[in-house]
Amino acid sequence: MSRVLLFNKPYGVICQFSRDGLHPTLADYIPVAEVYPAGRLDTDSEGLLLLTDDGKLQHRITDPKHKLPKTYWVQVEGVPDYKALAQLQKGVMLKDGMTLPAQVSLMDEPANLWQRDPPVRFRQSIPTSWLQLTIREGKNRQVRRMTAAIGFPTLRLIRFSIGDWSLSGLGRGEWREERAANV
Repeated sequence: MSRVLLFNKPYGVICQFSRDGLHPTLADYIPVAEVYPAGRLDTDSEGLLLLTDDGKLQHRITDPKHKLPKTYWVQVEGVPDYKALAQLQKGVMLKDGMTLPAQVSLMDEPANLWQRDPPVRFRQSIPTSWLQLTIREGKNRQVRRMTAAIGFPTLRLIRFSIGDWSLSGLGRGEWREERAANV
């Protein structure tokens, strides 16, 4: 059976095992040989990263034609109104084309959310809010570009789930192994 590791990637960690001399890597957290990331998270994004030793499974997780939903918790600058959320639900025009429609809703700050290091920089005169946003594609920096396109820049981005796999029970920098049966 394929190995699948769920990792709660901290801010600032790069999604590779080889060192670049500037950032912590997966090797600093995951002492398991022969597993590879199924997709990526930007260095300045946090949350769920899947790793596997199965190339076919890795492809299935990352291939847009399988459209595995990816759910993000997004802290944005400002408070989006119904009109802004409706734009995300219809799809947003980006420089590289129209996004697929997203599922989105306002949410409270996630319970038991770990502190980010370094903390997010806030502007005292501008409120922030949290969105739960689910997409079924993975354009480069897509969620950040989508929220910016509707006028609400992303301050903090946490991937909560991919398909049926989620961060539930994983603290910052923790990982666990699960079965691959849910893809």
